Amino acid sequence: MEWLIPVIIVVVLAAIVGIYLWATYNSLVTLNVRVDEAWSDITVQLKRRADLIPNLIEAVKGYASHEKAVFENVTRARAETLQAQGPADASAAENHMQQALKSIFAVAEAYPQLQASQNFLQLQSELVDTEDKIQASRRFYNGGVRELNTKIKVFPNTLFVRGLGFHEREFFEVTDNAAIAEPPRVQF
Repeated sequence: MEWLIPVIIVVVLAAIVGIYLWATYNSLVTLNVRVDEAWSDITVQLKRRADLIPNLIEAVKGYASHEKAVFENVTRARAETLQAQGPADASAAENHMQQALKSIFAVAEAYPQLQASQNFLQLQSELVDTEDKIQASRRFYNGGVRELNTKIKVFPNTLFVRGLGFHEREFFEVTDNAAIAEPPRVQF
């Protein structure tokens, strides 16, 4: 009968540790999936913006066909955005895209007829809406990454989660924050 108490204590402790590991593993899987979903949302919005760019270029090109370098920069930035793999590449592509969009809108400002064009105004509105959605998706993604990374780093999780295949994720940070402080816009 004396041996029964230590066995019960060991079994209860093992059950508590097992339940903790099970709950921690499931919450990490949930957070990991949430971060993957959030990254997918970002890529959808970046793709949507990339799809708007050729229409924007065509609208501006009709009025400013001699601005060839601007169009080439926008096209190059669009391709870079579509080829980005992961947050670091997307951040670099985002910086280039913001600079390219600023230059194309600067060209558009020089042409009052273009600024009055319904097609151009609609494209501009859709682009601003897409930029807002990209920023919202980035915030959601970075929030999920923050939760996941915190869960991985807290004690005692830090002792065993890497062995279960979980690792910290990278934030989607743009190196030039001023470039994305507000969506590109044309000043009339």
